[in-house]
Amino acid sequence: MTESSIKKLASTLLDAITDKDPMVQEQVCSALCSLGEVRPVETLRTCEEYLRQHDKLAHPYRAAVLRAMERVLSSRASELDKDTASTIILLASSEMTKTKDLVWDWQQAASGVLVAVGRQFISKVMEELLRKLHPGTLPHCAVLHTLASLSVANGRWRTACPRRSTGHWKAWWRPLTVSSLTAFGVVPFLPSVLSSLLPVLGMAKQDTVRVAFCSALQRFSEGALEYLANLDRAPDPTVRKDAFATDIFSAYDVLFHQWLQSREAKLRLAVVEALGPMSHLLPSERLEEQLPKLLPGILALYKKHSETFYLSKSLGQILEAAVSVGSRTLETQLDALLAALHSQICVPVESSSPLVMSNQKEVLRCFTVLACSLPDRLLAFLLPRLDTSNERTRVGTLQVVRHVINSAAAQMEDKKPFILSSMRLPLLDTNSKVKRAVVQVISAMAHHGYLEQPGGEVMIEYIVQQCALPPEQEPEKPGPSSKDPKADSVRAVSVRTLYLVSTTVDRMSHVLWPYLLQFLTPVRFTGALTPLCRSLVHLAQKRQEAGADAFLIQYDAHASLPSPYAVTARLLVVSSSPYLGDGRGVAALRLLSVLHPNIHPLLGQHWETTVPLLLGYLDEHTEETLPQEEWEEKLLMFLRDTLAIVSDNAWICQLSLELCRQLPCYDETPQEKNFLYKCIGTTLGAASSKEVVRKHLQELLETARYQEEAEREGLACCFGICAISHLEDTLAQLEDFVRSEVFRKSIGILNIFKDRSENEVEKVKSALILCYGHVAARAPQELVLAKVESDILRNICQHFNTKVLGVKVETKDPALKLCLVQSVCMVSRAICSSTQAGSFHFTRKAELVAQMMEFIRAEPPDSLRTPIRKKAMLTCTYLVSVEPALDEQARADVIRGCLHSVMALLPEPEEEDGGCQKSLYLETLHALEGLLTSLLQRNMTPQGLQIMIEHLSPWIKSPRGHERARALGLSALLLRHFLEQLRVSALVPFHNLGLLVGLFSPRCADLWPATRQEAVDCVYSLLYLQLGYEGFSRDYRDDVAERLLSLKDGLVHPDPTILFHTCHSIGQIIAKRLPPDQLISLLLTMFEALGDPEKNCSRAATVMINCLLQERGGVLQEKVPEIVSVLRSKLQEAQGEHVLPAAQHSMYLLATQHCAAVVSSLLGSPLPLDSHTSMLWRALAVEPRLAAQVLGLLLEKMSRDVPFKESRAFLLGRTPDRVATLLPLSATCALFEVLSTPAAGPAVLELYPQLFVALLLRVSCTVGVQLPRNLQAQERRGASPALAARNLEPCSSAVDTLRAVLLRSGSEDVAQRMDLEGGWELLRTSAGHEEGATRLARAMAEHAGPRLPLVLKALACTHSSAYENQRVTTTAFLAELLNSNVANDLMLLDSLLESLVARQKDTCASVRRLVLRGLANLASGCPDKVRAHGPQLLTAMIGGLDDGDSPHSPVALEAMLGLARLVHLVEAWDLRSGLLHVAIRIRPFFDSEKMEFRTASIRLFGHLNQVCHGDCEDVFLDQVVGGLAPLLLHLQDPQAAVASACRFALRMCGPNLACEDLSAAFQKHLQEGRALHFGEFLNTTCKHLMHHFPDLLGRLLTTCLFYFKSSWEDVRAAAPLFTGFLVLHAEPRQQPQVDLDQLISGEHPLHGAPPLGPADPVGTRRD
Repeated sequence: MTESSIKKLASTLLDAITDKDPMVQEQVCSALCSLGEVRPVETLRTCEEYLRQHDKLAHPYRAAVLRAMERVLSSRASELDKDTASTIILLASSEMTKTKDLVWDWQQAASGVLVAVGRQFISKVMEELLRKLHPGTLPHCAVLHTLASLSVANGRWRTACPRRSTGHWKAWWRPLTVSSLTAFGVVPFLPSVLSSLLPVLGMAKQDTVRVAFCSALQRFSEGALEYLANLDRAPDPTVRKDAFATDIFSAYDVLFHQWLQSREAKLRLAVVEALGPMSHLLPSERLEEQLPKLLPGILALYKKHSETFYLSKSLGQILEAAVSVGSRTLETQLDALLAALHSQICVPVESSSPLVMSNQKEVLRCFTVLACSLPDRLLAFLLPRLDTSNERTRVGTLQVVRHVINSAAAQMEDKKPFILSSMRLPLLDTNSKVKRAVVQVISAMAHHGYLEQPGGEVMIEYIVQQCALPPEQEPEKPGPSSKDPKADSVRAVSVRTLYLVSTTVDRMSHVLWPYLLQFLTPVRFTGALTPLCRSLVHLAQKRQEAGADAFLIQYDAHASLPSPYAVTARLLVVSSSPYLGDGRGVAALRLLSVLHPNIHPLLGQHWETTVPLLLGYLDEHTEETLPQEEWEEKLLMFLRDTLAIVSDNAWICQLSLELCRQLPCYDETPQEKNFLYKCIGTTLGAASSKEVVRKHLQELLETARYQEEAEREGLACCFGICAISHLEDTLAQLEDFVRSEVFRKSIGILNIFKDRSENEVEKVKSALILCYGHVAARAPQELVLAKVESDILRNICQHFNTKVLGVKVETKDPALKLCLVQSVCMVSRAICSSTQAGSFHFTRKAELVAQMMEFIRAEPPDSLRTPIRKKAMLTCTYLVSVEPALDEQARADVIRGCLHSVMALLPEPEEEDGGCQKSLYLETLHALEGLLTSLLQRNMTPQGLQIMIEHLSPWIKSPRGHERARALGLSALLLRHFLEQLRVSALVPFHNLGLLVGLFSPRCADLWPATRQEAVDCVYSLLYLQLGYEGFSRDYRDDVAERLLSLKDGLVHPDPTILFHTCHSIGQIIAKRLPPDQLISLLLTMFEALGDPEKNCSRAATVMINCLLQERGGVLQEKVPEIVSVLRSKLQEAQGEHVLPAAQHSMYLLATQHCAAVVSSLLGSPLPLDSHTSMLWRALAVEPRLAAQVLGLLLEKMSRDVPFKESRAFLLGRTPDRVATLLPLSATCALFEVLSTPAAGPAVLELYPQLFVALLLRVSCTVGVQLPRNLQAQERRGASPALAARNLEPCSSAVDTLRAVLLRSGSEDVAQRMDLEGGWELLRTSAGHEEGATRLARAMAEHAGPRLPLVLKALACTHSSAYENQRVTTTAFLAELLNSNVANDLMLLDSLLESLVARQKDTCASVRRLVLRGLANLASGCPDKVRAHGPQLLTAMIGGLDDGDSPHSPVALEAMLGLARLVHLVEAWDLRSGLLHVAIRIRPFFDSEKMEFRTASIRLFGHLNQVCHGDCEDVFLDQVVGGLAPLLLHLQDPQAAVASACRFALRMCGPNLACEDLSAAFQKHLQEGRALHFGEFLNTTCKHLMHHFPDLLGRLLTTCLFYFKSSWEDVRAAAPLFTGFLVLHAEPRQQPQVDLDQLISGEHPLHGAPPLGPADPVGTRRD
């Protein structure tokens, strides 16, 4: 990169330094520094030029540029040329002094540049700075600080105390690195500098300026002293102290006499700091002259300043200067000095700032100066203060004593006895801080020969005592310089001191060896064993190197030393707990190995090879992993081998004696005492003297502390180990002790040794019982069997079963029970392990098993407090293996009792709650596992396995997780054992495989991960058991079964999705390997798991059930009813919300394979359907194809049986009751549930016609049908909450189902129309059913027309139905369809007409009536088609008029109504042929008693008149005339509808009478809605009749006479009125037509009729 490029880049960076973001500024500076590392000169020039050109740049940015330049110069100053250096010096000088005010960051940065350049160009820098010093003018503060920084060889700007850094001016001082050559370059300029500065000192008035002067003078003095101390390297070796003395004294005078009196504490400290190095440059006589004032002045400041470090440092420099000139003033000032310094050393380090530590170092330095010059005065001051009881005073004094011993060794040489004697009281102090200080003093003494003096042993013993301190007494607060509080504890310091003194101070070797050996055996030094052994090993090795004579111990000359037997016993026993006391086992074994020449000469070679093996074993383990029993056994083997090598009975007896003597030493350490007993037993076993053996055993029995459990165990172990070699003597000694006076007193009826309670007697018995057990366990097997029942068990039972006055007393001591159990266990194990066990008949087996079970049952089932149940189960494990075998009941009792005792225990404790408790729990569980395995081994058959699992089954299904986990763990263990021991000689079925798999497989989703894992293992073992029974070899590996192991990882995951997916995979594996004959038992067992209280297991069961049904459901056809029944019952029992969806899926899977069987089975469900059964039905509709099959089957079931049965009426003559049959009713209810499922939509669309027609027919034939009596009773009682909330009434259920078809098929509009019109309610009733069917047809035609063709096709065959109601309903439906044009639009007209015509001859009048209505509906629906079918329609209608013999035939009525609608639409020719017949046929209905008939016939007559034109008028005129009188009279009919019909008919008849006046009168008076004045109208009518038709008088009168007897009053009254008006207006020539006699006779019935005046309107009279 070229120079111009560097300059451009640097300029760009410098332009960016004014960014407001501090981070950007920092990055720019870093970039400049990086650039300067590569091209320093160009970068620095660019920076200099930038600052020069940007004179108005703010000072923060100028300071940033200067700091970047300083960083470049700090590493690249050597690459500068003189011109560049001069330019930079001028720039920095200018920047530093540009403003007189203090701008510290800016001026500091400029000063730093000058200091950095000064490393290479000190002369140029100094010349520039000297130019800034003007005579008579105060220099700039920055100049002073720069000169000060350049003056010191260590190159540090003085950094003020942190507590003093509270003002803005303190930010000035920060460290700067300068080479030593800088000081050499500055000092020659000092005279000139001082000559410029001293005259203006008095002008400095501001404290900040004075502080700057003090700092500069301090650095000038330090630089001068550095220069004078290194004249051999200085550029001018002729420089002397005198060259500075005068100037420095002048400065001293100002600082001490003027500035030190300032009230500003910062200034005073700055003055004191300067006076220290300045005192070395003062002339000797001046210093001596000033000391009486200087020292008190410094000491007085201690009271004014809390931070005294600078005072102490300066005081130390002054004292050194005074001593160097041989000042005598110190003696006069000594007392005050010592008092002040001592108070400083006693300041507690923990409570002050970090400077207190530095202050103490400076104070100790002062004491060193005084100790070298005035030792006697110093000790006279210090030693008496050791006797004080004040902690701080004593600790501080001890620190000074230690420091003086180390730093003034020569001066203290003849003072050693005095110093040692003065330590008497501090040695008794119990304060930990004092102890720590004492140990440090003793360490110093050891290095300087103090401990070789008389009384030195006391110091050594003190160190050992502190090493033996227990950890719990160590201080918790750490020292200020220690990160680890334990490292500064008294014990830790003492241990380090003892080891260092032993290994690094050669002169202490003869003092410590063999003196330290006497601390090995005393109990109070047990805590110090590890450091003692380590020190002794080092000392012994040094002695060995010096020669055998120096190493061998002369015990005669050292009477206080322990014997070799004592040392051996002690070191061996403490090695049994190798990790206690910082690993004392390793240290003890190493010392034992080193001491072998002093123990026995024959042991060297063996111990040299054996001890390293033991040490290596310890290296392989930790305190947590070391198997204690195995380690103790190794140590005992080491002892046995040692005894065998020595093979000296006297030596062995002496060792056994020493071992027995040390028993009391371990009363506080039970484990080690237990091991000591084992060592005694081992030693006695090696002894050949029977008398010695018997004697020691007797002493052990008499002196043992029976209250301690560990001691009882140790004593028993001792007897057991001894019995290996001395069985007869051991048993004899036990019996002798029992017969002894001591023992017999303890079991007497008065209860006592004098000082022993009954509890203590129980403890003695416990120990004896335990002794017998250990004897049986350890003695030679070939000798034990002969003595088991005769000697050992007899004595055990004798001690356990206490009798008082011949009565057996049950013991309450748990320790005695435990000892009995342990002993019986050891006896049983000894029997089992004997080679003759197979032929041994244990007669007391049943008794002992019963006793063990009694103990187990007595234990609390929910807590584990003692190991009794563990030991008892372990005992039973061995006992069941011994002959004779237990009977079945006893076996079952053992299993149940042990399971109940262990399974209900609370979960195992966490480690922090106690490792012992957790260990006991695990051991108890292992004991149970062993017992169950042993019992299973006695019956290795599928039946035996089934029995074991049945006992575990309640625990496997327990609601408590820990119980399930244990049960599954036990099951997995038993199955693995069964599989490992399986031996199949012939192919036999594993008949209970399905039951077992069904029991375990749902547990694969248990909430407890351990349970899930064990469940998979159980299933895995069961599948391989099946393969084994199928003939596969034991080493065969099945690919499918092996997949289970890979699925175990998925069960660890707590995600339910992964968990149940894994369960599904497990189900697939089971489905592939399960024999067909086991499938149903597996399913039924899993159905039981649906009600499992553990919801996860219940879910897993559902997953696996569905998996099995999917994979193997094809073979279950015969079992479908059973499966459906069980599934329904389990749904009612199960509470989980997940069960129902899973059961639905199960039903769906089963139905996909056996649809007909499932439907038949579900139809057998009781009515009304409960909610669960309803949901099962709905499950069959989730898939369209299956839903279609189910719907088809249900339709078939619904139509297969008769819809009802008629029951005999209770009363004669009463209509028989119709009772619904169950199968169609159940199918209808099932259809409703299936149709209620949205997924059934496609299937409903597919079967829509069949469903609609079948349900319509079902509705029709169930109208008025009752429920069976049993269901009626349920309806009255009210359905249970679990039952579906639906009406079970047959017709209502059919209607609901029909409505569901419409809703599910997309015909919601039809259903809503029926809802709005009340059509559904009409369909349910007998009276409204026909109308309901009509409204349904109307709604279908309007909203579901496209579906009608298929519906009609399905309805085609219903005309021949055997059920009249069905024919009526379908006819009504078809008839209404013709009322809509949809029939024509869909080209259904012909088929509808054909279907209706086919029903004309139906035996049911309602059907025939509905046929006529349907035909007449053609006039509304398809009026344009009436002409084409006119003859057919008229024929049907006319035929209807003649239907039946009843005068009120509804068929005739319907025919008249139909004709009225059709006559206007048919061809006139077609009508003419039947017109007269119709008119004649309807004439009798004019006077019918039923209003409907009168109205229909009269209106029809009107319509006939309306359409009668042309040729037919002549034919019909006579009928018109004949009907004229009835019509006029019925205008007074009490029924308004009849009167209205008459008005219509008369208006229609008018034109046919060919009389315009009469026709006009009819039109005028008979309009609808107009009031009629009957008299007036009748008068007018008669007038016109008689005028135009005079010949009709007689005929009309005859007709009127007929109505004189009418049953309607108004009509009867109108008849004479009509007669009168006729006669009134008749012409004379017509008189002969009137038969007066007939008229008169006809009037008699009318005498009571009300009068009818001409003014009475018809409407008024009618009202």
